[in-house]
Amino acid sequence: MADNTQSRPVLTMSGISKTFPGVKALSDVSLTVYPGEIHSLMGENGAGKSTLMKILSGAYTADPGGEIRIDGQITKIDGPLSAKALGVAVIYQELSLCPSLTVAENIYLGRELQRGGRIDRKAMEEACGDILSRLGASFGPATIVDDLSIAERQLVEIARALHSKARILVMDEPTTPLSSRETDRLFELIRKLRAEGLAIVYISHRMAEIYDLSDRVSVLRDGTYVGTLDRDELSAEALVKMMVGRDL
Repeated sequence: MADNTQSRPVLTMSGISKTFPGVKALSDVSLTVYPGEIHSLMGENGAGKSTLMKILSGAYTADPGGEIRIDGQITKIDGPLSAKALGVAVIYQELSLCPSLTVAENIYLGRELQRGGRIDRKAMEEACGDILSRLGASFGPATIVDDLSIAERQLVEIARALHSKARILVMDEPTTPLSSRETDRLFELIRKLRAEGLAIVYISHRMAEIYDLSDRVSVLRDGTYVGTLDRDELSAEALVKMMVGRDL
């Protein structure tokens, strides 16, 4: 992980609130993430984890009064396109790929290369080769996504995020559909991306994964920010107390 005393946060969310009709989903929540760290986000169901990340991704608009800074600059995220332009990518449990298209077509979806007024599939496939090799993919850019396993499709999502110059990668319960072997491979890749300087926000309810991966862990409870633990502070007792508000 990057030395936090020598780097500035790539992401700072402060005073973030979100109100739905009759429900206060988030109240004055904060989150700080550094380059080259795996920052886990924990909390019981309904704690507000996904709502906070949907605000970061532009899927939701926060209530007035909060602030989001990327690389120290105050930003306005008013939709998925603006979040993407700021280097934010989110991989949800339900993957957002088009199964009938190729890997390259999915990576370039919405920003296809063209030549002579037509989509240049060959150019897209050639341009995707390096990033797939970097991620250790066993499939090529011309492979139809419907022919891939769930783990391989996750890899396509990650490739798309990196190809679009993402610097903040959010992964929401990514191991839920994976086997133990596929999970191990995903963890190897996540650690590699951390070493390359990517900031990773990792959401999981599985304690073993949190201990295995995290540099820091932030906890939400009932839509509020409880606190953040460094790796050397992590313990089941500390996490459970923060999540439920009492000792084991």
